[in-house]
Amino acid sequence: MDKSSDPNNKNTSNITGRGAAHNPKNRFEKIEIEPDFDQLDHLVESDEESKPETIYLRDHSRSIITTNDSPDVGFDASINPYRGCSHGCVYCMDGDTLILMGDGRTKPLKELRVEDEIFGTVVRGRYRRYVKTEVLAHWKTKKEAYRVTLGDGTSVVASGDHRFLTERGWKYVVGTGCGFGQRPHLTTNNKLMGVGQLFSPPEEDKSYKLGYLCGVIRGDGHIGTYSYKRNGRAGLSEVHRSALCDREALERASKYLLELDVKTQSFVFQKALAGRRDVHAIRTSSRSGVERVVEIATFPSSPSESWRKGFLAGIFDAEGSHLANALRISNTDTDIVERIVESLRRFGFRFILEVSSKGRSRPMKVVRICGGLKEHLRFFHSTNPAISRKRNIEGIAIKSDADLRVESVEPLEERTLYDITTGTGDFIANGVVSHNCFARPNHEYLGFSAGLDFETRIMVKEDAPELLRKELSSKKWKPRTLAMSVATDAYQPIEKKLEITRRCLEVLAEFRNPVAVVTKNYLVARDIDLLSELAKYNAASVMVSLTTLDDDLRRRMEPRTSSPSRRLAAIEKLSDTEVPVGVMAAPVIPGLTDHELPKLLEAAANAGATSAGYTMLRLPYAVAPLFEDWLVRNYPDRREKILGRIREIRGGKLNDPRFGSRMKGEGFFAEHVSKLFAVSVRKAGINRKHAPLSAASFRIPEGQPSLFD
Repeated sequence: MDKSSDPNNKNTSNITGRGAAHNPKNRFEKIEIEPDFDQLDHLVESDEESKPETIYLRDHSRSIITTNDSPDVGFDASINPYRGCSHGCVYCMDGDTLILMGDGRTKPLKELRVEDEIFGTVVRGRYRRYVKTEVLAHWKTKKEAYRVTLGDGTSVVASGDHRFLTERGWKYVVGTGCGFGQRPHLTTNNKLMGVGQLFSPPEEDKSYKLGYLCGVIRGDGHIGTYSYKRNGRAGLSEVHRSALCDREALERASKYLLELDVKTQSFVFQKALAGRRDVHAIRTSSRSGVERVVEIATFPSSPSESWRKGFLAGIFDAEGSHLANALRISNTDTDIVERIVESLRRFGFRFILEVSSKGRSRPMKVVRICGGLKEHLRFFHSTNPAISRKRNIEGIAIKSDADLRVESVEPLEERTLYDITTGTGDFIANGVVSHNCFARPNHEYLGFSAGLDFETRIMVKEDAPELLRKELSSKKWKPRTLAMSVATDAYQPIEKKLEITRRCLEVLAEFRNPVAVVTKNYLVARDIDLLSELAKYNAASVMVSLTTLDDDLRRRMEPRTSSPSRRLAAIEKLSDTEVPVGVMAAPVIPGLTDHELPKLLEAAANAGATSAGYTMLRLPYAVAPLFEDWLVRNYPDRREKILGRIREIRGGKLNDPRFGSRMKGEGFFAEHVSKLFAVSVRKAGINRKHAPLSAASFRIPEGQPSLFD
């Protein structure tokens, strides 16, 4: 017997990253499913043997719409693109791939951490634009890799099922694999979207530091004399001062000077006036310190490349600007401008030198770097200025003349690859836009267990959108609200890659057929464009499931779902785009989460939820031993109290399948929770239910034939 499916196997302590620790015995005769192992998607989730493999299998169902006549569910038809639910993700890129960070710098993918700020993209108006987003999760695995080489020499290493944005939409690296047939993939006719190759920052050696200090001091420093009277003595003393609005450059300069035995003091040079920011400064007044500063500010006769990089960074911090997608460095000193020009030529930058004498005794010379964002990023990365404000590219459109044509896709050996989840669903990898990534008993009908199999054997209805289109086009179809994410979450992580749910929503939007979505994942925010289009016709609503505000409890109970903060963020985004959105406190676990209802509903209301609901935990069939085992592993001291409360509301059992009581329970404690929910909803200012959706705008799109079967 396979130990993973043996309920008597006690060696379960090494199973990590899953809600269930073992497979209880299947109570049905096993359905014979013979997987075609050449066609399966094997997603290895960890280097650790203790984390079981997730396998995705084709679901050959002939229908995508499921009907029911349960009187206490609230819908009679639903869509379920997936059966089973895994929150493992697609791991896709080489760990050394440089990622564009939110401060304009770069960092290898393998070094990213959750909550790091990076750049992703969104579509605004006619263009896709760069925006800052957050790393929500970070994983690694071992998979077969491919090298994609572009016309400008940019190279990215990714798995075959990774996707990049091309001029013709998202495309996979290769066209086969994952067991889901042909799919749009990269060819030599494609051009990737982005700016092309990114670069690591320069080494901050002594030469670089001297160059940086020279740029800051020559650009915005001052050396002067002042008179003093001290202890009956009077005299003159020299002082060096550098003043800037941005403290980042001064802090770096102060650090570098200290390494050269020059101590400085920081102070506010000028208080903010008329909307201007404070001007900060550093100074040194010792004779040796000033003499050393003068020495540092002297141009070397034969500057090294490292010195030139530091000098460009320093002079840009002191005298540069990056506004309206224009990068300029200005100065009136001819010697300084000559050094800027020489250094830019040395590194192959194209530039224009402009001279303006209007209203000035000394002409202002402006060096403007040409080549757009591609060259601006190359300047930032190869010189590494300190001021992050000047490196910001947020809002800039993704337009570039870089040669990003696909020249080759070359298979490599198996290697460790990494992936992240972001708030925008994408990120900038080596300069190109890169894509990221209550029904256990039902799984027994497929011949699987309700335990680990539910999380690791996922049935995928790959042709769900086509089936949906066929059924909505049929004359037999009576337009009505379809529920989505009923049996299993339609936004589980594999959806990031397959986009089956999104394609179903595209069909629903074409037909204007109403849909009610329930999900516990932030990924629903990706499809706001489709949901908001349906909402115009009162044909869409979303309920975000929120079990707890305690992220530690969430990690234990729902280890692969979005955090409470991300679910609240999804509510806020949906509300901002006028998609009717509510919160579903489900399930309420008596003795563990029921006390959170007031704060949970208040937080949801503050995020924009306008409706709310709840269900009480019930433990049908094989789910009961799984939950009891989970309590033993996580809350052994509360086990008897929680199970006792469940039995109290379920007539002495752990499950009550009767219509009318199975969702809310019965008895004193069930009534207490009901009253607590009602009071909390009222205080939070939330309505109990969404207004009914309407099928009045349903249509069969022009050119779509009406089917009779």
